[in-house]
Amino acid sequence: MWKYYALLSALFAALTAIFAKIGVKDINSNLATAIRTTVILFLTWGIVFFTDRVSEIKDISRHTWCFLLLSGIATGLSWLFYFKALQTGDVSRVAPIDKLSVVITILLAFFLLKEPVSSKTIVGALLITAGSIVMLWK
Repeated sequence: MWKYYALLSALFAALTAIFAKIGVKDINSNLATAIRTTVILFLTWGIVFFTDRVSEIKDISRHTWCFLLLSGIATGLSWLFYFKALQTGDVSRVAPIDKLSVVITILLAFFLLKEPVSSKTIVGALLITAGSIVMLWK
């Protein structure tokens, strides 16, 4: 099932890039990110309330809170830089560079989480890197 969720994530990430490129055309990229974040805030809290999960907040450990807060900060910074890049660059060139996050994630997972890396993973990461470099050429 996780593969379907991952494909849906990729689809909506692609739509995000297209919609964002159009949306940041005439406004400050930071304002655009704030508007987008507000929409996400209402959407996700709406889902939490609709699925009756809000009571689970009290069960979240301090450790989990810490890493969720760090993840939120990293996400916010990623979005701010992504929207600025989209505002000033071609979406067809920004998106592939942004996808280098996959390669960086593999490296961080290996070094920080001690996750195993197969030869298939290494080849895939090298292909993603090569593809991103190719997309940079004019």
